[in-house]
Amino acid sequence: MTKSELYEELNYINATRKARTYMSQKVLKNPTLLEPLLAIVFDVDDPIASRACWVLEFVVKEDLRLLDDYLDEFLDKINTVHQDSSVRPVAKICEILVLEHYDEKDTNNPSKLTEAHLKQISEVCFDWLIGPHKVAAKAYSMGALYHLGKSFPWIHPELRPILELNYPRESSGYKARARQILSQIP
Repeated sequence: MTKSELYEELNYINATRKARTYMSQKVLKNPTLLEPLLAIVFDVDDPIASRACWVLEFVVKEDLRLLDDYLDEFLDKINTVHQDSSVRPVAKICEILVLEHYDEKDTNNPSKLTEAHLKQISEVCFDWLIGPHKVAAKAYSMGALYHLGKSFPWIHPELRPILELNYPRESSGYKARARQILSQIP
């Protein structure tokens, strides 16, 4: 399948779990589609980019290792994503990457994230957390930043006041996640 064929199929994908699963299974069965999928993801002004982000999230949830060869490209470009419907799945992918990086159980398959990658994720997560984004992107950013604070001692002292400052004016979903994170920050 070419990039244009993939693009055409994404044009018919909607936000339902069934549709996203269907498309992600195509990519999982044919990993060569990951490269054109990423190209569509980072065509950030195209409305179809959001649909590609939804599919990429499902691919990463199923097989995170498929992204290993594209980590540099993915992390170099995540700060360009700006549509709300794209930011949420990209923030979720960042949280998945960070959680996997700090998962001590998976010693047979260590994380490919470098210190530079972790710094890129922390920067964009802070941007999403303080920017005008929806609660889901902020919640995923909080989770990633909490774990990143294990490696970067400056993160927790920066994260706490942001969460405390925004707490009174944010949604109940934000508040719930913020309470959870604040209770874990030393």
